[in-house]
Amino acid sequence: MDMNLEFERKLTIPMEVKKMYPLDDPLVEIVERRDKEIKNIFAGKDDRIILIIGPCSADNEASVLDYIARLRKVQDKVEDKIFIVPRIYTNKPRTTGSGYKGMLHQPDPNKKPDMFKGIVAIRSMHIRALRETGFSCADEMLYPENHRYLDDILCYVAVGARSVENQQHRLVASGIDVPVGMKNPTGGDLSVMMNSITAAQHGHTFLYRGWEVHSQGNPYAHAILRGYMNKHGESLPNYHYEDLMNLVRLYAAGYFKNPACIIDTNHSNSGKNPFEQPRIIQEVMSARRYNNDIKNTVKGFMVESYIEDGAQSVDGGCYGKSITDPCLGWEKTERLVLDLADMA
Repeated sequence: MDMNLEFERKLTIPMEVKKMYPLDDPLVEIVERRDKEIKNIFAGKDDRIILIIGPCSADNEASVLDYIARLRKVQDKVEDKIFIVPRIYTNKPRTTGSGYKGMLHQPDPNKKPDMFKGIVAIRSMHIRALRETGFSCADEMLYPENHRYLDDILCYVAVGARSVENQQHRLVASGIDVPVGMKNPTGGDLSVMMNSITAAQHGHTFLYRGWEVHSQGNPYAHAILRGYMNKHGESLPNYHYEDLMNLVRLYAAGYFKNPACIIDTNHSNSGKNPFEQPRIIQEVMSARRYNNDIKNTVKGFMVESYIEDGAQSVDGGCYGKSITDPCLGWEKTERLVLDLADMA
């Protein structure tokens, strides 16, 4: 019996896309240098703060590159204190399955989905960011089978709150050669996240893209605390001092390499109010100053930020304004980064 699926076309494999849109030697050198730097921070060999920052979703190449060029100027001012990783999030999880799903699906948000054009668009945008600003960036691994289209470019990978319990995400994370952040699930059960980190830090044999593959384990898999929803659908935070001490204890109770955490300052931690993000950073930095275990565990922050404050509809037409979750605008973002450098 036929499946209820329409098979439109076989997509080009990652190896062929990489040949079509390759990294030249200078870009490879940038990627390798930044990979080493971010690993050193997670390993405790470098005490700079990691700041993973950018739009909720990368919806427009021109405005995303404009935003990242602005970040470059700020990075140059604070490079001794902060290691910036721009967010170029090219596929967007949707809670109900409806709405804009990111540039991978729709390179033009106002046109119908085209997955091949999307694959080309996201690789081209990441390469432009690398060439024009010297930033290798972060992306979310929403679809594990698509990771290899970008795996030679990214310096950070996030596994989302709805994916963290999924076996394929955990196993693929174990074969990734850069830090992978595992978010706590939307229900808040940290044991799910800790189990995911354990799985990602160990080697496995599994099925991937039609191959039997073997992973070595990823010693830089770590926690991302993003808040959670209670049974009444209310947002609750998990960045307070007691939450951070609880995570320290969970790490101490297990066998983990490079125990580490990134605080997601938006989502349920802020109740999706992006203007709370600077205040949340201040509180966490205060906890780091007060307690050395927290300082050694909390390596940095994840912030949702764009050129304009807030959000708009897909057809809103405002340049540099999110068409998904509300973001912090540029002026407030620049202040946030400079203030963080002062606190670091």
